[in-house]
Amino acid sequence: MATTVLAVTASAAPAPPSLGAARFSPVAGPAVSLRTQCWIAAKMKLHKALRRHGSQVQRKLEIQGVGKIPDCFKVASLTGRMTRRNVQLADETGGETANTSSVMSDNSIDDKSSMHLGLNHSEADHPVLEEDLLLFDNFDDQPESVPSLCIAVIGATGELARSKVFPALFALYYSGFLPQNVAIFGYSRKTLADEDLRSMIEANLTCRVDHHENCEEKLNEFLKRTYYVDAGHDNIDGMAKLNSKMAQIEGTCAANRIFYLAVPQEALLDVALPLSDSAQTKHGWNRIIIEKPFGFTSLSSQRVTQSLLSRFEERQIYRIDHLLGKDLIENLTVLRFSNLVFEPLWSRKYIRNVQVVFSEETSAETQGRYFGNYGIIRDIVHSHILQTIALFAMEPPVSLDGEDIRDEKVKVLKSIRKVDIEDVVLGQLKDTSGKVDRYTKSMTPTYFAAAMYIDNARWDGVPFLIKTGMGLMENRAEIRIQFHHVPGNIYRERFGHDIDLDTNELILRDLPEEAILLKVNNKVPGLGLQLDASELNLLYRDRYDVEVPDSYEHLLLDVLDGDSHLFMRSDELAAAWSVLAPILHEIDQKRVAPELYEAGDKGPINAYYLAAKHGVRWDDGC
Repeated sequence: MATTVLAVTASAAPAPPSLGAARFSPVAGPAVSLRTQCWIAAKMKLHKALRRHGSQVQRKLEIQGVGKIPDCFKVASLTGRMTRRNVQLADETGGETANTSSVMSDNSIDDKSSMHLGLNHSEADHPVLEEDLLLFDNFDDQPESVPSLCIAVIGATGELARSKVFPALFALYYSGFLPQNVAIFGYSRKTLADEDLRSMIEANLTCRVDHHENCEEKLNEFLKRTYYVDAGHDNIDGMAKLNSKMAQIEGTCAANRIFYLAVPQEALLDVALPLSDSAQTKHGWNRIIIEKPFGFTSLSSQRVTQSLLSRFEERQIYRIDHLLGKDLIENLTVLRFSNLVFEPLWSRKYIRNVQVVFSEETSAETQGRYFGNYGIIRDIVHSHILQTIALFAMEPPVSLDGEDIRDEKVKVLKSIRKVDIEDVVLGQLKDTSGKVDRYTKSMTPTYFAAAMYIDNARWDGVPFLIKTGMGLMENRAEIRIQFHHVPGNIYRERFGHDIDLDTNELILRDLPEEAILLKVNNKVPGLGLQLDASELNLLYRDRYDVEVPDSYEHLLLDVLDGDSHLFMRSDELAAAWSVLAPILHEIDQKRVAPELYEAGDKGPINAYYLAAKHGVRWDDGC
């Protein structure tokens, strides 16, 4: 009898998709497909499991915080979902799949619980699909290693993949943020076996200081789920091989795929286009991650974007900048929108200027990253700096949904006034390697400072001073907000002639150590009336006894969850280029020579004249 009910329900009209289900693009058909059969089998398998191991199933759900069998697993609830159809599906779905069809039903498992139960984490509210069969199979005879999520790292033998991507994936796996039924694929043109790849990446895989339980066991599990695909000399054939190997491991039921393109910009389309044709799953969503820099010029970036959008939907594309995965960036919106004390002050009425600073001591990467012509403007300013300004200055979004936040960010970028070349300072790190002839012909900057203005009602007239460089005196990443002086301050004479001493400041800092600082004026204890400017500080190392996850972990988890707010959308990309393209063009046309500076220095002296021109005093740091 149960089988009859399931069969009828499977062929009936599905319920409207939940938010998580909206990431699929279902195409309903009258016939009962193989996918539907998988779904029916999943239901039957659950009932069998409940009869044999009912208390164990219930206990596992309670451990994960669910506390009950989700409604979508109950046969009794199926009969009430047979009337609503595809009208809502057409509005809420699409884009992330290629020829995807599925049977929809509601799901009450939350994100975190679904991962620990063996379901796909990024589809927390997804309908019961074939990947759900994997959960039931854990109670029966089906091998546990059949994945419902495949992650392919393209360019797997490169430095980025070995030192950042694979360690981040392992950290997520160890912490339980990847489903147990996950498979990791390395893809490159080197001739390697699975064991060769595992040996290559193992040296960089470590457990966090605060996470050492079963570390060796988890490491071995992760490596066993890692496979290698030799791309050969043709990505068309290589992607077909990758797809075949993924399909072998996935089996006949649904699985989702993430492709991390850890390749140079020059090779991006050579990899992405064959991937779109030959490696996407037809039984779930597909997402691709693209590394910065995002083009060399506005025109080249536009061409790449057009090519990508001809094969992928916008919601499939995640342009990653690891600097945006820092807690400093997330704290921008949290501090502002969840604290009443700050939001009313967030405008030109109270804020005098904003400084965005990012500097690095090391110059080891400078040769490859900057003297290779991309430079700091394309690499750091285009993405990290402008995205930071956009998140800082945007209007309150309708919700925390990624698209709502990106809608507000792009408005800020489009409102940035054209930057005058007189308000730009370029610097170049002096070469100390002895290869003077190689670098003296280069005009590529390793240091950039500028004054920008946002022409809208909230920020009209407020200078945004940005400063970023390599090989400077310290590693530093912070946003410094300076407020106006107190009108008619009756204590001004107590500060002497330097009225900047009484300026209130809010500092959001990631480097050298994570902190939130608020500079206020107070009386020094004792007789008389002597004032002092002190910092109220929240030091993360003192307040939170945890190891901060790497930014790649943060961003990869966002991709898995389908959270796009820290990734540049195509219109954001174009808007950022509209800010920087005129500057780059004028620099090239006028052959503006960067000011040389020594390693370990504060950078070009002209940056201090620039700040003074706009009534701003840089902090004494770099």
